[in-house]
Amino acid sequence: MADEPHGWLDIHGHFSVPRTSAEDAAVVKAFRDNHFMLSDAPRFNAEETLAYNDRAGVSMQMLSNLPPTTDKLKKSNDFGLSIVGQYPSRFGLLAALPTDYPDEALEEITRMRNQEDTIQPDGFAVTTVRNGVSLGDEQLRPVWEELNNRKEVVFVHPNAYVRGQDGRPSALIDVAFDTARTITKMLYNRVFLDFPKITWVFAHSGGAFPALSGRVMLLGLEPWVPNEARVTKEEMRDQMSRIYMDTAATAATGMEPAVKMAGIEHIVYGADCGVPCLTEATMEENREYVIAIAQKITGNSNFVGKKGFDLFPNAKARAASG
Repeated sequence: MADEPHGWLDIHGHFSVPRTSAEDAAVVKAFRDNHFMLSDAPRFNAEETLAYNDRAGVSMQMLSNLPPTTDKLKKSNDFGLSIVGQYPSRFGLLAALPTDYPDEALEEITRMRNQEDTIQPDGFAVTTVRNGVSLGDEQLRPVWEELNNRKEVVFVHPNAYVRGQDGRPSALIDVAFDTARTITKMLYNRVFLDFPKITWVFAHSGGAFPALSGRVMLLGLEPWVPNEARVTKEEMRDQMSRIYMDTAATAATGMEPAVKMAGIEHIVYGADCGVPCLTEATMEENREYVIAIAQKITGNSNFVGKKGFDLFPNAKARAASG
């Protein structure tokens, strides 16, 4: 069809703002201090990313970046919009929000949605726990109310750059448990129930949570488990079924538990492109699992790769016109 993008949508692409050589050295030191054995700082290059996307059959990639301070975050969002402005049919932006400061997060939503030109973010990105503030915390309810009213897509990514707990990078396994803890807190605080117009997409097949979801359903509503919001078993199941998850770096063993929890319709493709823990070889190995599992379940090897476009109609139109 003429109005359909020819390739996939990758919801999980990383970028960074331009840096000086001195800043690169500081980045490498920070990585190595956190057990991440790097020699060179990763740099974003749009043309190199597009070349890989072409080889991988990806029409459009959603970019996200979650710097640690609000000032850096705003500069990153502005730079991300400039990339989309240069390549509107190939990139989208999930603008970062500083969820450690709810008032500043609200201001950034307004700023991003009040851009004077036609280029706006396609959604928003948040960190599971930002400077000690979890997405399940009560203080974030005004932020969720605003995003709910706007019917936004919110992409949730764990902090992969904190110090790993076992002498290895947190990007290896810690991120999976960080995501699972965050989803659990949000479930018990009724976040998915109270803000049903937000489309939540969790990275890495929802981390460890889908594999643990049956345990939560079996035991999580028993009297010995704190449940201040009085979530029922039916409500718990309903909330789990609302969650979307991407396939980044987890398809071999994580995608099918995610499918079992929320259905294949709630799985979207993510490559995790642009971070030092992934290479073209590992992204391609993961993508082959996505293709095989989608084919097995739906009979359509492109089902998951195309599904992300359903969440972003404006991006889909841009991709189709490119």
